Amino acid sequence: MYYGAAWYPEHWPAARWDEDIRLMRSAGMNVCRIAEFAWSTMEPTEGYYTFDWLECAIDKLHSNGIAVVLGTPTAAPPAWLTHHHPDTIATEQDGRLAQHGNRCHYNPGSITYQKYARRIVEQMVKRFGHDPRIIGWQIDNEYNRVDYSEDTGRRFQAYLKDVYGSLDALNSHWSTAYWSQSYSDWREIPIPIGPHNPGLMLAFRHFATRVWADFQRVQVDSIRAGALSSHWITHNFMGWFDGFDHYVVSKDLDLVSWDWYVGSGHHDYLSTGVVHDLTRGLKRQNFWLMETQPGCVNWSQNNNMLNKGEARCMAWHAVAHGADALLYWQWRSAYGGQEQLHGSLIGADGAPRPFYSEAAQIGSDIAALNSSLDLSKSTPVNDVAILHSYDSRWSINAQRHNKSFDPVAVLNQYARPFAAQNIGIDVVSAEAALETYKLVIAPAIAVLTETSEAEMAAFVERGGTLVLGVRTGQKDAYNALLPALQPGRPLLRKLAGAEVAEYYALDDSAPVSLNLAGTTSEGESKIWAELLRPLDDATKVVATYGEFNGWLDGGAAITVGPTNANGGKVIVVGALLDDDAQGELTEWLAQIASIEPVWPDHIEGVEFSRRRFKDSDEELLFIINHTRSAQDVNTAGSLDPATVNILTQQPVQGTLHLEAYDVAVLKINIGV
Repeated sequence: MYYGAAWYPEHWPAARWDEDIRLMRSAGMNVCRIAEFAWSTMEPTEGYYTFDWLECAIDKLHSNGIAVVLGTPTAAPPAWLTHHHPDTIATEQDGRLAQHGNRCHYNPGSITYQKYARRIVEQMVKRFGHDPRIIGWQIDNEYNRVDYSEDTGRRFQAYLKDVYGSLDALNSHWSTAYWSQSYSDWREIPIPIGPHNPGLMLAFRHFATRVWADFQRVQVDSIRAGALSSHWITHNFMGWFDGFDHYVVSKDLDLVSWDWYVGSGHHDYLSTGVVHDLTRGLKRQNFWLMETQPGCVNWSQNNNMLNKGEARCMAWHAVAHGADALLYWQWRSAYGGQEQLHGSLIGADGAPRPFYSEAAQIGSDIAALNSSLDLSKSTPVNDVAILHSYDSRWSINAQRHNKSFDPVAVLNQYARPFAAQNIGIDVVSAEAALETYKLVIAPAIAVLTETSEAEMAAFVERGGTLVLGVRTGQKDAYNALLPALQPGRPLLRKLAGAEVAEYYALDDSAPVSLNLAGTTSEGESKIWAELLRPLDDATKVVATYGEFNGWLDGGAAITVGPTNANGGKVIVVGALLDDDAQGELTEWLAQIASIEPVWPDHIEGVEFSRRRFKDSDEELLFIINHTRSAQDVNTAGSLDPATVNILTQQPVQGTLHLEAYDVAVLKINIGV
């Protein structure tokens, strides 16, 4: 496992570097990310390159056993570039140009900017591409900008012509006869600003994704053309950020990473685990945590400090969900710049801040782990998948119909109770292959493509249990309503044996009566409710609405479609249930899909997660106490008496005692 921080040697005199690196090693660090904001230091004037300082920094890191991830500096172009080439600056929605110095102020689709980006990357590769001290490259930093210039508008029109082929096809897919929107010339089509035609809005999101993928490919191709084959390439994404389709942009990368910050408040493992799972699902492989907060940030509403010990829990929580590396941002606070008050390990005075001691403890933990095994040969393996779609999120967020309907919150509503019940999940694309799962949940997958339909139907035919949540199957790939009611695709309608007769945005909670496992319980549907109509005599109604608005009263809220010969079935859930009812639904789904929890006992605030070694019956079991109180875990009968906590080398015999914010990592053999 790799452990380290982002370090900016260009901020400090070279005489200081040895002390910084000594402190890194004392904290157990073995990797460092550098240079991702150093363009003006590497190329202070156009065409004049200074890499000797970077070479020296890399050499000092390597001499101390610290590997290097080298960042390309294109997130922060130098002033000379934006001054002499204003066409490289992004145009905001209101027509104003972004301002130099605020980072990421460039237009990623600018041909001029791509030329200069390629040139600086090629120069870096020429100098460092065959350097074995470097293990990987990070492209840019946290892609986020959308440009609204006239040039982008012209390129968007050309993109639409390429995608649709003819204006007749575009007009048909977008229903442009509505409000007299029909186009007779590609040049008539605008960039959507604010609410607009659903087809146009979705197409512009796809175009923005293409822009980022093309911008990234310029750099990826330059690195691959001149770097060692052992050098991998990544980009650091931002969790739920939806400015582009991350599945598309991830395709050209060797691995994905993301930047995890709590901001205000404290860590909630029931919600953050799913973001790690989302990142792992972008390429369906382990990821790097390229940035996380060392105590606090500087940009939130209340930049409180994490509790002592909380970051250690967060570190192992990330590892349990598939992180093979953890790096803090940043190493030391710069005297100036916009992030002066952001948390760091070293203060402006050059001395360790209080958080440094906790970072050193995490480093000691990781050293103990690395001395015992190769973490990268293990990965989370789960029986449950939750489907995720950027198209669906964009579609719903443009027309929420209830201001509180958040598609990410709906996904979390399914994910949280699985985490609370010690059941691991994968979050994968709505078009992903599903053959390895027992239970698949499609929450608010409004845009349902033919590819998604075929994969879901094949999953059910093989014997899987598929859950279709609210608003799933409303629209086609062009963001147009499907001609049939939800789930609007024919294969799924037949398998579900039910349709959505009507949907209701709720101004109050609707009562729901559940009869899931032979016993009746009461709950509520919040924000949204769908009235289900059985289409098959074999369809069972397992939840109904109580007296509410007259339309929903007594109607079906959850149905179970016909079970096929392999045991496959489709469950349609038309209610957004309250937490208790959702927990009951989760237990029932796990039972009928034969899903076993990672650990049989539930202890409030204690997480049990696992990573399985490839081609092996061995697993790593992570037991993390996310509370500020000591907890005891009864292991009698569940673990081999010879099991030890890798982090402490202490045996686990009968009772595992965890102090506040304590962690245990156990290697177990599930084949015994």
